[in-house]
Amino acid sequence: MPADRAAPTGNLLLDALRGADRALIAPHLEPMAFDKGAIVFEAGSDVTHITFPCGQTVVALIIATRDGRCAETATIGREGAVGGIVSAGRVPASTEAIVQIGGPMLRLETDRLQEAKRQSTEIRNLFARYSDCLLAQVLQAAACNALHPIEQRCLRWLLTLQDRIGGDTLPITHELLASMLGVQRTYLTRILSTLQDQGLIRVGRGRITVLDRRAMSAAACECHSRVQRHFKTVLGAVYTAEGLDRIEPPAPVDGDPEPALALRSSAHG
Repeated sequence: MPADRAAPTGNLLLDALRGADRALIAPHLEPMAFDKGAIVFEAGSDVTHITFPCGQTVVALIIATRDGRCAETATIGREGAVGGIVSAGRVPASTEAIVQIGGPMLRLETDRLQEAKRQSTEIRNLFARYSDCLLAQVLQAAACNALHPIEQRCLRWLLTLQDRIGGDTLPITHELLASMLGVQRTYLTRILSTLQDQGLIRVGRGRITVLDRRAMSAAACECHSRVQRHFKTVLGAVYTAEGLDRIEPPAPVDGDPEPALALRSSAHG
């Protein structure tokens, strides 16, 4: 481990910060544990904390409709955070954040993050880059849900989850996956059976096992690979065969404009 890197936290976004910058945040991080199904925050509530999933913990941002249906807009694991990432402070949440896979997290008051951003260009740069990637994931999911068949959407979702937990066994139930995709459970069961017959996955009780990731990627729509490329280019995400491994954000170059402002122009190029 390089001398300027602190001990790993299990969250790749935090672990991308060098020691001096991490020191602005680390003393204020509160370790917590969330069970599957726990609500991190509700839509309309004031977001007072940034929450960083660690290890295999995964959170989904959910939009619910008046008739009780819901759909996932983003899946967030050890590569990121949920809460007031983009805003300058405490603002109402536009989505609900629900724990998909329970486990440890670290929590930070939004005011503490804003103060750290004021003190560190690297922290501002890192969170600006991550915010752009999170927005890219949300926008791509919106396009995918509108344009692509359920089989491809399902594969995109499974690949995204595998990226965030590593390994081939995804601890996900039919009921939860159906809810994330906004379809009936019986319909999803038929889709999963088809994908299993194709040799892509193996369906078990409370889990889905990835059998052929390369074939899954080829059969999925382009949405997953597009988001991956954006994470690599903008955030410096490094992937292995098991998924996301680490984040190595590009270092600011002397003479460049404020990183967050520079990113804003490049993200729309």
